[in-house]
Amino acid sequence: MKKEDCFYLGKIVSKYSFKGELLIKLDTDEPGLYENLDAMFVDLRNNLVPFFIEASQLHKSDLLRVRFEDVDNEPDADALIKCDVYLPLEFLPKLEGDKFYFHEVIGFKVEDINFGTVGTIVSINDSTAQALFEIDRDGIEILIPMNDEFINKIDRPNKTVFVETPEGLIDLYL
Repeated sequence: MKKEDCFYLGKIVSKYSFKGELLIKLDTDEPGLYENLDAMFVDLRNNLVPFFIEASQLHKSDLLRVRFEDVDNEPDADALIKCDVYLPLEFLPKLEGDKFYFHEVIGFKVEDINFGTVGTIVSINDSTAQALFEIDRDGIEILIPMNDEFINKIDRPNKTVFVETPEGLIDLYL
């Protein structure tokens, strides 16, 4: 399984018991969706390795307590601490309306109500305080803040994001 076919679920943060149980800090608003998984991928030295789950339960609000098959002692559990955990993209709950996952809109066209066709989303920059659409317009990079006030509609069937940006924002790049 490749990382680009998966989404980040969380990080193994600590051991829970001397029998190899681990706590995973989940990076989700809905931890209950991931309480009864059969398996997950653990990133070991940049390789996603499947681990099968014998038992799991939510622990506090955003921690998942898991017991993996063949991890039944402290040294085996120690080797997994600080590792990232992933699931295949098909495990993501479907979003409706104008809600979307970042990976979902890569390749979508962007249409501005006033400007017209802006270009194609090539990436999402979420390393800043405000996430940005990175758009390619014939080799020119255009950045548009992913602000709910700017996004009018997500047209999934036609792979288009309709936006209404402040006047002059797009012209800054041209």
